[in-house]
Amino acid sequence: MTDQTATPKKFLGIHIESQVSAWNMSTFYLTCVATILLGAFINGFHPFLFTEMMGIPQDQHGVVSGKLNFAGEMAIIASVGIWGALSDKIGRKWVMTFGFAILALTFYLYPTAQTVNELLIYRCIYGVGISAATCMIVTLLADYAKDVTRGKAAGLQGVCNGIGAMVALFVLLRLPQIFQSQGQTAVEAGFATYHIVVGICIVLAIVSFIGLKGHIKKEAKHDLPLAKMIYGGVKAAKDPGIALAYGAAFVSRANLTIVGAFMTLWLSNYGVNEAGMNSADALKKAGMIVGIAQGVTLLGAPIFGILADKINRVNCLVLATTLTFLGYCGTYFITDPFGSAMMIIVVLIGLAEIGGIISSGVLIAQQTSPKNRGAVIGIFNLSGAIGILISSIVGGYLFDHWNNAGPFVFVGLCGLTVTIWALIVKNKVVPYAEREKTPEEQVRQDNEPGEVNASLTP
Repeated sequence: MTDQTATPKKFLGIHIESQVSAWNMSTFYLTCVATILLGAFINGFHPFLFTEMMGIPQDQHGVVSGKLNFAGEMAIIASVGIWGALSDKIGRKWVMTFGFAILALTFYLYPTAQTVNELLIYRCIYGVGISAATCMIVTLLADYAKDVTRGKAAGLQGVCNGIGAMVALFVLLRLPQIFQSQGQTAVEAGFATYHIVVGICIVLAIVSFIGLKGHIKKEAKHDLPLAKMIYGGVKAAKDPGIALAYGAAFVSRANLTIVGAFMTLWLSNYGVNEAGMNSADALKKAGMIVGIAQGVTLLGAPIFGILADKINRVNCLVLATTLTFLGYCGTYFITDPFGSAMMIIVVLIGLAEIGGIISSGVLIAQQTSPKNRGAVIGIFNLSGAIGILISSIVGGYLFDHWNNAGPFVFVGLCGLTVTIWALIVKNKVVPYAEREKTPEEQVRQDNEPGEVNASLTP
């Protein structure tokens, strides 16, 4: 147990484990920025890739986006549980490094695709790489930050997510317009943009290997076969809190992907078809509006981070999923996506997006044992991948055959489902640290209410 008399080790006000350095934490938060940046870029750049580089008709964009997300999520589903369990064996930094190296290969190959089938293959490679990175983000948060301020740590992670998304939207998505203004063709500008992203991935792989803490595998004192570790992550869902976190991951990951895959597509197509813009200008306008949502995440992340430390974490999750229902279903009533009503919806979506990421991540960290944390969080990310997969398939169909708001309405209804689920099981969710207390420790906690969270640190 944590020594209550010792001065806690901190990083930006976050209580961290004694063996974790400021350099480790700085590297971790850099990977948070980068992972969201790359995820936002690959989907956000699709309208330009489809229209200017591959000549795919606009009436097929929704289906193609859905197919790509399907392929990527199948790769994530196949690999994320393995990455999580493997990180318990070989260490987190190795998995993170492999992830960024694979992503570098993806973005090198992506603009060379001549057919949708080639894109599907490259998207599968992307899925393997991004699953390694995203799985480690959640795992490292649980490894590095103590429970007493894990909400604050997740809030800072959310700020980093917002920064990453805004860099993708306001910098990377504007590069084609800049390159074209310098005389490059649309295809040349597209290749140049992708090559810059390749360089970013290579740098991140190197920094991750140098900056993340090594020898993590020593923290898990077991030598179970990989398959049994993965099974253990599935079996952990017997705990109501872990099962709820898995359900929340389904919604929170779908939130992020639906915004990246379909909002930019919806706004870009509206700009070209209804507002008379060219593809580059429409993409820029779409990026500005989606950027508002990401700006809201920057403001909302500290709020949700503080709430996650101050209130019951299931209640925090309920707030996030309720916002998901309101914001995403609210898109159904939008007739002009460039109008003022859309700004209100975008704000709600931004809050729902960051709230879901923080509340689900903090909840799963609270419920897991350090010895099998990587495996459990691997399944947590697997649940998110399934959420993305299903929402991509359903969303792509609804986008092309019903309404541009269809993907958002679907996710909003999923958010309502998790809200009801959380309210039902709320009183059954007991944090892992409380389950492990001795009677003497429970008495000390009851007598020292100001030290409750600190005494929960495993």
